[in-house]
Amino acid sequence: MRLLFLGDMVGRTGRTAVWDQLPGLVRDFNLDFVIVNGENAAGGFGITEEIFLETLSAGADVVTTGNHVWDQREALVFAERQERFLRPANYPPGTPGRGANLYMARNGARVVVANVMGRVFMHPDLDDPFSAGEAILEAFPLGDVADAVVFDFHAEATSEKLCFAHFVDGRASLVVGTHTHVPTADAQILNGGTAYMSDSGMCGDYDSSIGMDKEEPVNRFLSRIPKGRFEVASGPATICGVAVEISDRTGLAEKIAPLRIGPRLAETAPEFWR
Repeated sequence: MRLLFLGDMVGRTGRTAVWDQLPGLVRDFNLDFVIVNGENAAGGFGITEEIFLETLSAGADVVTTGNHVWDQREALVFAERQERFLRPANYPPGTPGRGANLYMARNGARVVVANVMGRVFMHPDLDDPFSAGEAILEAFPLGDVADAVVFDFHAEATSEKLCFAHFVDGRASLVVGTHTHVPTADAQILNGGTAYMSDSGMCGDYDSSIGMDKEEPVNRFLSRIPKGRFEVASGPATICGVAVEISDRTGLAEKIAPLRIGPRLAETAPEFWR
């Protein structure tokens, strides 16, 4: 199975680049399943239902989120009715929406996608992400209920992301980090067969401060006095993500490579899909 994960869409420039590029990627690479993190898609903060639906129309099968999931208040409503929209699974019981779900890929494979949020340097009041991950794996065991299991681990600390990946190694197809908006160079397959990358990067303007116009963030570092709001950078976007080939027999990863398409970063595409 060919699976593509795209990192956080940031603002209009990021989401437009994904909407423009994704249909061609699905066609040219014969993709079976696509996941996109959309938590920064609406002006850099949250996502609307309209943006969510447009992302599905472009070829995404699931949209994941993170700490900005509720920044657009309408998400509290549509999260309940949209099964392809995920919020972090380790929010307290009773939180609207779902943190994991089972989907059907284009090739007929059963794919579980789970969204989990880290606690280190982020939200220590959240439920334990490791316990949340274990509960998801118990509900959707790989090779039994699921043909593939993917975790979007939305977190700040790379150590927490990597330790979670080792924790689920051999029981998940892919653990990919989101949130920092910077693509890492550690795409690998762990000893048990789980693909891993600390951060997929963002889909947005890299001539920026992690997707935001750089003037105000620089000002705040220099003066500690806000002059205005953070605004999304509006230059040409680079889309970043990770490509994974998953065994139809075991549900574990066979190949992994970063994907970067755009004007700012060095472009790269998975050679095994060419």
